Amino acid sequence: MSIFRRPHYQSEVTHFIEQLKADKPDLEAQQRAGRALLWDKNVDRAAQAEYREAKVPQQPYVYATHG
Repeated sequence: MSIFRRPHYQSEVTHFIEQLKADKPDLEAQQRAGRALLWDKNVDRAAQAEYREAKVPQQPYVYATHG
């Protein structure tokens, strides 16, 4: 047994999160829906390849003219 172990200790943050989940049981589903809305997207590989092919290399100094 470790001398640093604090039996049954919960930090304030852990207690807050558990209380929040108890108060709002659908919170995790809402978080997943929000993530799906913004992040979980299907990637169109053909469009990505076209974007890469169409990319024009930038010159080292953007405001320089081809003199």
